[in-house]
Amino acid sequence: MLRFVLLCQLMAGLVFALNGYADDVHPMPLILAHRGGAFEFEENTMEGFRACYERGIRGYETDIRMTKDGVLVLLHDDSLDRTHNASGPVEEKTAAELKDVQTKKGQSFLLLEDFLAYFQDKPGVYLELEMKTSNKELYPDARIAEYCDKLYAMAKKYKPTDSDYLFTSFDERPLVAMRKLDVHWPIAIIASKPLSLEFIKRAERLQATHIACQISGTSREMVQQAQKLGYKINGWPGRKVEDYYLAIGLGLDVACTDIPTVIQQTKEDLPARDKE
Repeated sequence: MLRFVLLCQLMAGLVFALNGYADDVHPMPLILAHRGGAFEFEENTMEGFRACYERGIRGYETDIRMTKDGVLVLLHDDSLDRTHNASGPVEEKTAAELKDVQTKKGQSFLLLEDFLAYFQDKPGVYLELEMKTSNKELYPDARIAEYCDKLYAMAKKYKPTDSDYLFTSFDERPLVAMRKLDVHWPIAIIASKPLSLEFIKRAERLQATHIACQISGTSREMVQQAQKLGYKINGWPGRKVEDYYLAIGLGLDVACTDIPTVIQQTKEDLPARDKE
């Protein structure tokens, strides 16, 4: 019954998108599993990433931080309190101190190297590696270079040749550093605001290739304008099926969602011609 309701809802969204813009049909947005599907699994865990991959999802977003002794790990918050059986920032702990830390449901704390190693033999994957460096107390300017050098080296080491790995951030500092390390590697600027001309100019200044904007308030016209300039547009947050309808209507390239397997199921239930 649930699948039938979701299918009807998604078909309604597609009718709006395709009928409203029949002369300019954009491909369906890539499903991006936000933190590995944060509303379906414990966020930033191998359980979530593995389950999504086995379900056929090929887009993933995760959050990268660095321990006191320079080890890169996956964690969204400035502290471990909400998601793990520990407290305080990982930036103030060593990798050895995190060895026995588990999530609230008993999963292992995830290192970036283990995460990337899982995808190393899985071609055709799109990864957004968000650099969580905005807190300048945890990441003063002097620490950005070390963080970026290590992240770039590890991503380059593990990335399959036919996969797309992006460095993304709200913080301009690591984006500037990454562009200096590699003029060709795709990067994305994120902001908690709709797409606008000001946002596009900011992306241009940073030599970004992608823009991650809030879906709410973003117009199809602005998305098309950015795409004509060569940018790929990611819309967020995605917390319900209706958010994916909006992503379709806006013509987004990527739809960041906390319910990736739900969206994937509704897409699979569509007639073949509607998925082209």
